[in-house]
Amino acid sequence: MTPGDQEETQPLLRLPGGSSAPRGRRVFLAAFAAALGPLSFGFALGYSSPAIPSLRRAASPALRLDDAAASWFGAIVTLGAAAGGVLGGWLVDRAGRKLSLLLCAVPFVAGFTVITAAQNVWMLLGGRLLTGLACGIASLVAPGFHLAQLRRPGVYKPFIIGISLMAFQQLSGINAVMFYAETIFEEAKFKDSSLASVIVGIIQVLFTAVAALVMDRAGRRLLLALSGVVMVFSTSAFGAYFKLTQGGPSNSSHVDLLAPVSMEPTSGSVGLAWLAVGSMCLFIAGFAMGWGPIPWLLMSEIFPLHVKGVATGVCVLTNWFMAFLVTKEFSSLMEVLRPYGAFWLAAAFCIFSVLFTLACVPETKGKTLEQITAHFEGRWQPLPVSGCPS
Repeated sequence: MTPGDQEETQPLLRLPGGSSAPRGRRVFLAAFAAALGPLSFGFALGYSSPAIPSLRRAASPALRLDDAAASWFGAIVTLGAAAGGVLGGWLVDRAGRKLSLLLCAVPFVAGFTVITAAQNVWMLLGGRLLTGLACGIASLVAPGFHLAQLRRPGVYKPFIIGISLMAFQQLSGINAVMFYAETIFEEAKFKDSSLASVIVGIIQVLFTAVAALVMDRAGRRLLLALSGVVMVFSTSAFGAYFKLTQGGPSNSSHVDLLAPVSMEPTSGSVGLAWLAVGSMCLFIAGFAMGWGPIPWLLMSEIFPLHVKGVATGVCVLTNWFMAFLVTKEFSSLMEVLRPYGAFWLAAAFCIFSVLFTLACVPETKGKTLEQITAHFEGRWQPLPVSGCPS
């Protein structure tokens, strides 16, 4: 048995025993330092939410965002992340994880410096592209795949599941919601949209922590299914809000969600503003307790060690590509389908994500990598899941 095989037979979450206190402190310090990467990652992603409304009203015409520029400002970070993912995989292979994590600070700092010193829209977009590049490096995406491995069911089945999980995560509309949260609250005539965005962030942190605490008791599949159901109801309710406030008879199907709106509530939206706020908060809570963290966790659990790096890279590249498509086309969907139609479309994708979870995603709680691989290859029976890719 090779060292790699021995590692695959160990429980995925077993903590190493016998470590000294100083070593434990170093481990926690290293984990804290590593956590700063996702923190910067989240800041880069969420920055567009409060920035877009301000930039649309910028005093300088050179910095003022129109509809197209605002759409690119929110979405271009994902293009940078896709490129950074490929670069991150190359760096990991040649420089190791530690140096790669250190190097990703360079485009983070450079990107926000460019944004701070921006004199025109192109500098704003360039800064966002650099911060996206840093996000992709932090994700440690590998550049390619040894395609011959896809002939093995122990590889192609988890590969299909991993890609599908990443696609469904983005098709829920989470990045579009987070990028445009403040603008959405303004459209909902919520008086303090900046405070609402802060509340959304707090809810996301709290429910992600709850998911981390209960994940090894409740199981991955249960939390994914429950999370999907919550998102179905919340996106449906949010769509219902826009239907009730904007769905009156009209010959035009175009609604400019990103345009500056009056903060004076209309008579039709006064009593429904809290429906929008509650639906948004419920969506964030539902996403944070399941479809936010669990696809990333499952991606680290279901791939055999000899393909884990590259398979994970392809999956995360898929995630960023889908994030770009959803974010870039969000405003267009709002115009074509109207806001309520766009959110009801997201609800439909959430329904499909629940069905996919129940049909194809195995429960990995308490299982070794060897057991999970054997399940996908049909050599181990205690994890029967109907409808998986064959």
